[in-house]
Amino acid sequence: MAERNTVPERSQIPQEHTWDTTHMFASDEVWQAEYDKTLHLLPQLEAYKGRLGQDAATLLAFTELYTEVNTALSQLYNYAQRKYDQDTRVPEYQAMSSKAFSLLSQASSATAFSTPELLGISDETLEGFYAQEPRLEVYRLMFTRQRDKRAHILSDREEQLLAAASQVCNVPTEVFSKLSNADLTFPDALDGEGRPHPMSNGAYIPLLESSDRALRQSAFQTMYQTYGGMKNTLAASLSGQMQKLKFFAQARNYPNTLSAALSSTRVPESVYHTLIDTVNANLDKLHRYMKLRKQVLGLDEMHMYDLAVPMVADADQVIPYEQAKETVYQALAPLGEGYRAILKEAFDNRWIDVYENVGKRSGAYSSGFCLPHPYVLLNHKDTLDSMFTLAHEMGHALHSYLSTQGQHPAYRSYVIFVAEVASTCNEALLMQYLLANTTDKASRIYLINHFLDQFKGTLYRQTQFAEFELRMNQLTAQGEPLTADVLSREYKALNEKYYGPDVVCDPEIALEWSRIPHFYYNYYVYQYATGYSAAIALSQRILTEGEQAVKDYLAFLSGGCSKDPIDLLKGAGVDMTSAQPIQNALNLFDTLLDEMEHLLAE
Repeated sequence: MAERNTVPERSQIPQEHTWDTTHMFASDEVWQAEYDKTLHLLPQLEAYKGRLGQDAATLLAFTELYTEVNTALSQLYNYAQRKYDQDTRVPEYQAMSSKAFSLLSQASSATAFSTPELLGISDETLEGFYAQEPRLEVYRLMFTRQRDKRAHILSDREEQLLAAASQVCNVPTEVFSKLSNADLTFPDALDGEGRPHPMSNGAYIPLLESSDRALRQSAFQTMYQTYGGMKNTLAASLSGQMQKLKFFAQARNYPNTLSAALSSTRVPESVYHTLIDTVNANLDKLHRYMKLRKQVLGLDEMHMYDLAVPMVADADQVIPYEQAKETVYQALAPLGEGYRAILKEAFDNRWIDVYENVGKRSGAYSSGFCLPHPYVLLNHKDTLDSMFTLAHEMGHALHSYLSTQGQHPAYRSYVIFVAEVASTCNEALLMQYLLANTTDKASRIYLINHFLDQFKGTLYRQTQFAEFELRMNQLTAQGEPLTADVLSREYKALNEKYYGPDVVCDPEIALEWSRIPHFYYNYYVYQYATGYSAAIALSQRILTEGEQAVKDYLAFLSGGCSKDPIDLLKGAGVDMTSAQPIQNALNLFDTLLDEMEHLLAE
């Protein structure tokens, strides 16, 4: 499908380019029936209160019911959220999404007693339970991880209050989502001849990739003027998110919000700080790339709206979705035919919602752990970047699918520290495939430029976001209000540091914090950067070592959370306890930059 000049209504999108939610539930009515059934199971769970330490059979019965309910909750929430995201304006699906989240909160409240009770069972008694009831053994690791958090688990009543507070504390995220995805409308951007181009969150990046500089500038200014008109509301919602993290960290006796966030993935805080320190020590490489970009584009001044346009404009190309699918399929051949068979199933059987429509959630994602398979949301624009997004999200989807198939329900959900590894490994394999099949000088320069921009966007930019997120949390801990002026001041200073003297940091960019959804994800973004570093190492091992590397990698993809994330990655051949993978990735960036300069000088 060719790129559109206007954003269509959902009814105008061909069915084969929409996801098929009937794979989860045949209809909204079937969803409602499952909702009612699950709601009625909650009192059964709550009936176990005060009894978990009674005997092995009781603990097993509760844990199996708890696992069953969690699976049902995942299905209910996934269906409701997919329906909501496909058109956020629809009141019925707004209500369904709220109901699903409310049910999650009710379930959390109904089972709040379980962790304190489990912690109250002595080690000797629990070992006796394992001996009496062998079917409990499968839950040993889950119980051990819970018991390791004894210092952060509260009384039964306190746990109930925190569970009940979770729905209220989600309001900042909901405010941002509804404002950004449903309520904000944008004036048209104007090109150099004064012609209008429809603006939306989904259209923004393609417009910044235009060779028409006036259009790029107009899109940039339109975007931030629109968000700037809501900056105080958006600052209040982001401040609310930071206050939420502070509240829960303090309530659970963590020293800070970073410690609280990383404890859930069993990743030491030092990994976060090492990332920021290593990237900051290598900002000269990014500054060097910015200087080269400015020279190649022939600009006296290079602005923030000049950073997405390809340096070799005539090598750009329209890549229709069907071509993107085929290229991604071929590029992932090193992962084996079993992997590609699942990929083909996803392409052929409507796991993917492809194109933007009015009201659709912006960006792209994979839904994660739902049955019978994950779902992928795209806003495809027939660009090279969109093809990489397809590869990226299918990496997520197949990671989720393989972990779901390979693990007991208690261990199928991998932790977020490894969440970006599979997606980025797919991107790296796609880039190596394209470079291996490109001899034309201009095309090769274009691809290397794209690879360098991936480094810039993932390793450098996400670390910049991570540093900003850490700073917001630190200011909140110090009691400084996060006003729009404070947020803009902090963001502007970081942007200037990262991009260096050859980029004009336009005043509008100080407002970029206002439109980044990941700032509501609780220390998530740093893992894009650490995951990218791990993925570069894994992709190189797959391409150079072949069968054994693929076997190790597929074991990692199927591992869920059956081991700690550091150990899962070690099994695949990467040691993330060291800063070395990050430095090696940055060294590759430097090597690619050398090749780019050499090709341009020929």
